[in-house]
This record gives sequence, C-alpha cells and structure tokens, in this order.
Amino acid sequence: MPDIDPIAARYLGADYLRDNPSWDSEDSPWKAGKVRELLEGNAIAPASVVDVGCGAGIVLAELQKSWHSARYAGYDIAPDAERFWAAPRARGIELVVGDFLDAATPVYDVLMALDVLEHLQDPFAFLARLKGRANHYVFHFPLDLSAISVLRESPLLHVRRKVGHVHYYTRGLATALLEDCGYHIVDARYTGAAFTAPQRSLKTWLASLPRRVARVVNPDWGVRLFGGETLMVLASCKATD
Repeated sequence: MPDIDPIAARYLGADYLRDNPSWDSEDSPWKAGKVRELLEGNAIAPASVVDVGCGAGIVLAELQKSWHSARYAGYDIAPDAERFWAAPRARGIELVVGDFLDAATPVYDVLMALDVLEHLQDPFAFLARLKGRANHYVFHFPLDLSAISVLRESPLLHVRRKVGHVHYYTRGLATALLEDCGYHIVDARYTGAAFTAPQRSLKTWLASLPRRVARVVNPDWGVRLFGGETLMVLASCKATD
C-alpha cells in the first residue's frame, strides 16, 4: 500500500491484533450510541455514512439499527480488521481494506473518524484531505492529556504502547486542531466515558468518584485535572473553504 507513514505501518502487521485481540469491539455499541445522540441532537438523519478507520465495523452495524435505509461503508488500512467483518457485511455494509483517502467515493452525508487522529503521524494532512468528502463530520477524541496523566506519565506511555496513541489531546486542543484545519465546530460534548463506558474495572470505578465531584464543580477543569473523558465532535467544513 503506497504512502503509508511509519506510524500507520504498525496496523499492517500482527502487532495491533496481538495487543488488542477484540479490536475493542466491546466498546462499539456504546460509541455508536454517543454518535446517535450527537446526530439526533442536531436533527441529522443521515442518508449515507462512512466510517474511516472502522475497525471491527460494529459502530456501523449499530447505527444501521436506527437509520435502516441509509447506505453504510467502512474503510480500514489494517488487514486484520477484516476478520471481524462477516456479520456487518451480511447486513449489507460495505467494508474495505484500504485507505479511504485514496478511494474514489461519493460525498457522504456523515463521515466518522472515531479514535483515529491520535494514531496518525500527520493529523493535519489527514484532515485536509478529508475536507469535501462529506456534509457532516463526527470525530471522537480520547482526552488523554490531564494534569494527573502528565504528572504520572505512565498512562500516556501505556496508551502509546498498547493502542498506538502518538498525539494527546484536551478538549481545547482537539477543537483547535479541527478549527486550524478549516472545520466549523457544530457541537462538542463529553461522552461521560469515565462513568458509562464498558470495561470499567474496580480501579476505574474508584477513580470516577473524584471525577464526579469535579464534574459538578466545573466539568472542563475536572477533565483537565483528572482525565478519564472522551470528546465527541460534530463538525462541518467552513463556508469560506
């Protein structure tokens, strides 16, 4: 596959599947629910949806339950992701091993890039090439950067080794990245990941207690201090672009 950067090349081999044997598919229904809330909250009923970096393809399958007549497609550069695609493909979802940026596609109503930008060597170039490929864009950012994670450092190194995060975001940095690349932020909301996401261990549950208190006092400060959140963003291309 041409022009794959050295960071993305990790997903072409067996390392990612070895470290993440479920491809985090257990998170997909929860993630799809957050996408659904974002779209419905902004009166968007998509006629076509593409998931760039679709992984196991389950987010698309879950969204199909809400918008049955829409057309769904997913792209992922990782050949190992295809082993999870039998069920989504059986439901008529088009899933492709390849780089969406190099594919000739129609303009989609909604383009999703969920947990993608933190993995890329050059997220600016990626976002520039996505522009014009959809009417609406949904981005999901893990907010790895917090005062606690910087002080401890080990949480940042863990997500770097295990799931390949090479960029780290706060809410402000995530939205600034999109705006710098010519996107208009329509809506941005915390997902409450520390409280509602699956796979919550006892340690995670205990850590959620101070986060709950901080969330009441000041949600943004609480997230920047304790972390444990993700951000779902609905965006469009700026009218001047």
